[in-house]
Amino acid sequence: MTKTRSMTDIAYEIMSKKKRAIPFKKLWEEVIERLGLDPDDASERIAQFYTDMTLDSRFTSLKENKWDLKERHKFEEVYVDLNDFDDDEEEDEEDLYDEDLEGENIHKTDEEDY
Repeated sequence: MTKTRSMTDIAYEIMSKKKRAIPFKKLWEEVIERLGLDPDDASERIAQFYTDMTLDSRFTSLKENKWDLKERHKFEEVYVDLNDFDDDEEEDEEDLYDEDLEGENIHKTDEEDY
């Protein structure tokens, strides 16, 4: 049985041979060329490829939609602290909730109401 190489495996091979980050569009073009796919026919697969790249821990997304191998970068360069996003979002949600409740009568309901 022959194992089919995934698009991300091909992207990894391509990027391993390069010395710097590559724009996503150029990477996509090289991947579909290696697979022998017609660019028009492959256009429906680009979203899945982008998602796969995002989820694959070997890659990192950089500024200007360039991609590189994560192993080439220091932890601090590629790490995103999700707590930075959660704190702001929670505060925004609380503010919206408080605004929605202003002037409304809040009453306790029976569990049966749910």
